[in-house]
Amino acid sequence: MGVYEEKKETCGTICLKYLLFTFNFLFWLAGGVVMAVGVWTLVEKSDYISLLSSKTYAASAYILVLAGAIVMVTGVLGCCATFKEQRRLLRVYFALLLCIFLLEILAGVLAYIYYQQLNEELKQNLRETMIKKYKQSTHEHVTNAVDKLQNEFKCCGSNSSADWAESVWIRSRDADGRLVPDSCCKTPTQLCGRRDHPSNIYKVEGGCISKLEKFILDHLKIIGAVGIGIACVQIVGMVFTCCLYRNLKAEPY
Repeated sequence: MGVYEEKKETCGTICLKYLLFTFNFLFWLAGGVVMAVGVWTLVEKSDYISLLSSKTYAASAYILVLAGAIVMVTGVLGCCATFKEQRRLLRVYFALLLCIFLLEILAGVLAYIYYQQLNEELKQNLRETMIKKYKQSTHEHVTNAVDKLQNEFKCCGSNSSADWAESVWIRSRDADGRLVPDSCCKTPTQLCGRRDHPSNIYKVEGGCISKLEKFILDHLKIIGAVGIGIACVQIVGMVFTCCLYRNLKAEPY
């Protein structure tokens, strides 16, 4: 009877080992996805980040990159701990899973907080940023971001094209008589911004604020969904780790 119990326990441990190994492989792949989402946010959409006064959006992306990197390292460590059957490694692995879980919770909380305050922040800051910093020598990154924003989202001005009438640059001689930047034009050409008729420039209801807000909110949903998905997977991994640790503890060396 004792031999039967020992065999049963050993079979359970073997099953747990392979389940945990499969989990670690999927977890490693998930880490790559998390890191890719964070890097994509920082690299591909970094221009838009420069238009935001709050650093919460960027912070969420940095946390994802960090969490993704730790996840990939943890996945490898988990495989080693599983096959070597070392309880010390399993403890380290469990602690890392817990740290990643807390990091992702933090990223989710930051994303949720920013989700709530985004509209107010854009209303207060986007217009001021556009009219005061566009085409100013010390704010070239803002100029590039605004031009990209207006080109990609087919919009003009923060709330409307009329916002550009108060622009520091439009009021200066450097504007060459333009009423709006050339990036407002439906077919951008040199000095096309001298004509602000609806047939020439984008007249979008809500201006660029509504377009940028929708883009960032959609992206925050992606960040939140990825974080929640990985966190749920981690809970399963922590349960498997605890079960394997218990079995190894109960078995003789």
